[in-house]
Amino acid sequence: MASHNLQDVIELTLPATLVADTTAAPVPDQDVVLALFDECGPGVRRYIGSFNLGAAATEDVVQDVFLALFRHLSLGRPRTNLKGWLFQVAHNLALKQRQRAAKRGLVEGAWDVVSADHIPDDGMNPEERLAERERQRRLAGVLRSMPERDQRCVYLRAEGHCYRDIAKTLGVSLGSVAKSVVRAIGRLAAADME
Repeated sequence: MASHNLQDVIELTLPATLVADTTAAPVPDQDVVLALFDECGPGVRRYIGSFNLGAAATEDVVQDVFLALFRHLSLGRPRTNLKGWLFQVAHNLALKQRQRAAKRGLVEGAWDVVSADHIPDDGMNPEERLAERERQRRLAGVLRSMPERDQRCVYLRAEGHCYRDIAKTLGVSLGSVAKSVVRAIGRLAAADME
């Protein structure tokens, strides 16, 4: 029997991820970094901003994260789950930056969740906008009053990470992540009912 391509045998078009294409050239590292920066950069920036580092330090850490990604890829290290890898590196670098800043006594004011990536909704009237700002301020206060692990879990979950990736990023068990998320969501839901 002659050797056939898998697609020819079953006569279906399979996604490129299921069929090994030996003719395709590897994607250059810089293109992978740029694509991930475009896709994940805003989320990484928001997550790092939640560490209360200040705008300049946050931008420095974001640059360090993507520089670390470029080094990682250039050294031929695994390319599996690069999004999760980015947030894990962002978490570690933000913690280091916060520790250095605390030693120098340069911790800036609290990160303002309301103004982060705020885009005004022109469809709301002034009264609705005021009510929504008050709601966001109340929920941000509840979030800030939570233990740091619960905050981190909520931020990472809001960025679309699964519990397993959150556990790996924070270096905690899957059960701890689940408990933290449930506890935090419960507190936020209760505060939102007020």
